[in-house]
Amino acid sequence: MRNSTKLIILSAFAAAACALYLFQGLNGSFDYALPRRGIKVLAMAITGVAIAYSTVVFQTITHNRILTPSIMGLDSLYLLLQTVIIFFLGSTHITVVNQHVNFVLSILIMFFFALILHQFLFRRGNQPIYFLLLVGIILGTFFGSITTFFQVLIDPNEFLQVQDKMFASFNNVNGDLVWWAVGIVLLTFVFGWKWFNDLDVLSLGRDTAINLGVPYDRIVRLMLIISAVLIAVSTALVGPITFFGLIVANLSYQFFKTYKHKVLIAGASVMSIIALVGGQWVVERVFTFSTTLSVIINFVGGIYFIYLLLRESRST
Repeated sequence: MRNSTKLIILSAFAAAACALYLFQGLNGSFDYALPRRGIKVLAMAITGVAIAYSTVVFQTITHNRILTPSIMGLDSLYLLLQTVIIFFLGSTHITVVNQHVNFVLSILIMFFFALILHQFLFRRGNQPIYFLLLVGIILGTFFGSITTFFQVLIDPNEFLQVQDKMFASFNNVNGDLVWWAVGIVLLTFVFGWKWFNDLDVLSLGRDTAINLGVPYDRIVRLMLIISAVLIAVSTALVGPITFFGLIVANLSYQFFKTYKHKVLIAGASVMSIIALVGGQWVVERVFTFSTTLSVIINFVGGIYFIYLLLRESRST
């Protein structure tokens, strides 16, 4: 089966999942329920596409299929930011109550953190990418430790506000923020589209890519920034989803078996929409909101991550 046919089939499944979520059980309440469900579906779609795109690109430039952009510490930084704001300013401060302010502030801080990290590590020239990952892991652990420290000291009533930020949720997504996220992700896609062919060459390795005339270091830096922007947008919109990108990216590799990033990213994006919309339908209809989608994703993703580690260890 050709990859184009596979994409069409997956797109049909994604459309069916969206239609099922949108129209099942409406019972005539089109004016109220349908717009709310439509915003949630759009939020899930843009989040899934952002995570899929950033993960595939990140794994290409790191040449490792068990890493995700969250290893740079952006998720931990987001949780630290939300905890510090509530701890020092309180849950009634404008940066907490006003979702627009919180969204913009979160994106800016995560983006500038990633930008400063890149500039600091790459200012001396050819700095190994794994050095950046090592620093990201250390900083992520450091941020997580500080977050836990503040959460222990915080008022229990205030901690409820922090707890809402700890898990991704699509139930109370702000419609205006969704459109902001759509605009940012679309602009990122337009900017990154012209580098897809270079990413195909980058997957061959640094030396081969340089010999074929690809500006390796420049593209790696650009792709790191793109990954940081997309993860910052998705995290600020719905919260952290740790293992989701790992799942959809590796499923796309196994299903399409190609080196072309246009196909891999498109396939991972469609799989993301199926997983998020279908998973949210299961959470609402089967589990009746007794759990959250991020808990299920992290549980399945953790098992899949262990499987990938065991498979890699057997192959070496």
